[in-house]
Amino acid sequence: MRALVARRLDGPDAIELIETAVPEPAEGQVRIKVAAAAVNPVDLAVSAGAAVEVGLTAVREQFGLGWDVAGTVDAVGPNTQAPADAVVGVADLLGRSLKTHAEYVVLDLDAVVAAPEGLELVNAATFGLNGLTALQAVRRLEGQTVLVTGAAGGVGGYTVELAKHRGLTVIASAGARDEELVRRLGADHFVDRNDDLAAAVRRIVPSGVDGVVDAAVVGIGAQEAVRNGGRHVHVQPGPRPPHLRGITVEQQFIHTNPQDLQELVRLVEAGVLSTRVADTYRLEEAAVAYKRVAAGGVRGRVVLLPQG
Repeated sequence: MRALVARRLDGPDAIELIETAVPEPAEGQVRIKVAAAAVNPVDLAVSAGAAVEVGLTAVREQFGLGWDVAGTVDAVGPNTQAPADAVVGVADLLGRSLKTHAEYVVLDLDAVVAAPEGLELVNAATFGLNGLTALQAVRRLEGQTVLVTGAAGGVGGYTVELAKHRGLTVIASAGARDEELVRRLGADHFVDRNDDLAAAVRRIVPSGVDGVVDAAVVGIGAQEAVRNGGRHVHVQPGPRPPHLRGITVEQQFIHTNPQDLQELVRLVEAGVLSTRVADTYRLEEAAVAYKRVAAGGVRGRVVLLPQG
């Protein structure tokens, strides 16, 4: 099979498309014929060596690429039953030598669930990683008001939708051109990211919001919009802001589990969560796809089609 890997860790131009053996599933695993796999910023971080630099994974000769996947079950390990024919999954281990940007991938059964009914697999490949991050971040919140930075991005957009679904009042921060988008996602209030964030938020909620999901990693500027004793959910690796004014600061790293994936599928089927595809590329066009994500400003996911 063909698979994308990173060995030199020099970014998109160093990504290699290799020929390798089709992996075999062990007990408790399934092999998926990949129909679609989204490109996420974490893939850029791995290909550029940033994940190693910040200590998220050990140094190794080869890194597989890709977290999200949608496809069909091709084989199962001994004493293992697949959850469905068409599935979605998330490969959350950074250090795997082969991941979802490949024609086939083997995942543990607890990282795979039935794909949403009636949804094309290219769309089904877009919500796993970002949806899990947003879902697990929103669960950390307390109170009734939340600020979401980077609200037009993958994690931020799902955070807006999930927070509204929970009945929270959402203040969304994004670029001016994205105001219509984030309001369509459910934001009650909009703040231009170029404004003084804390001052703008406190004009809406003078005492400060109960919490912030900082998907854009604004840091202390976002925390200043939070009330004393509130919560700050930091959604990236790297240094966290300090616990000022009794604010609880938590760093969000996702963990894949079938319960959360199934909840995301239910919310997609119910129309609570949207799926947005910006563009699709063949596996051999991966460097172009990665560079497009790296350039920023993509609204929706860039998706690789390994079988295309």
